Amino acid sequence: MMTHAELALQLLALLLAGGWTLHARRLYQRLHHVRRDPLTGLLTRDGWTRKANRIIRRRPGATVLLADLNGFKAVNDEHGHDAGDTVLAAAGERLRTWCGPDDVAGRLGGDEFVAVLATDDRLADRLADLAEALRQPVFHNGEQLRVGASIGAARLAELNTPDLATALKAADTAMYRVKGRTRGGRRLLVPAFAAAARHLPSLLTKPWLAGAHSG
Repeated sequence: MMTHAELALQLLALLLAGGWTLHARRLYQRLHHVRRDPLTGLLTRDGWTRKANRIIRRRPGATVLLADLNGFKAVNDEHGHDAGDTVLAAAGERLRTWCGPDDVAGRLGGDEFVAVLATDDRLADRLADLAEALRQPVFHNGEQLRVGASIGAARLAELNTPDLATALKAADTAMYRVKGRTRGGRRLLVPAFAAAARHLPSLLTKPWLAGAHSG
């Protein structure tokens, strides 16, 4: 039969174990929250990077993309930060809806979004669909807010160094190439592939680069 002292020690051990379990659970929840952007619900840079690296290791046909909202600063300046937050939340939801079940989206900060696609099937069509989704109006306090999007993409299989850092740099280069191209004073939406930058003259003749544009 256990003594009172032994029972007390067992009870103390159980209480300590329960306390540490609760502490660990709360710590996990806090870490999970930190890896999620509170405005859009998308993964933050750290959380997205972890998942993107796992996808890249398992899927050699993966593609990394960056998307930047054109006209976002004007929305903030003219309608206020609440309106800007509404636009960002809508963009995050549209990106998440557009992603497939094996893709992962994130928000790097500001109006810059990122995603890794597990495959590059129908990539040009899919990216054009994303650009079209992001340019749809967002309603805030009875007003229609519109932004466009510049999207750059990099196929891992086409990179000399097929890792996440290289893909992000390539996608960033492509995104700013798209952002700098204009037609009739309006931003082009259709994405470019940075991995093919060395073939830029022929790339510009591709039919999927000749179409959509937005403000």
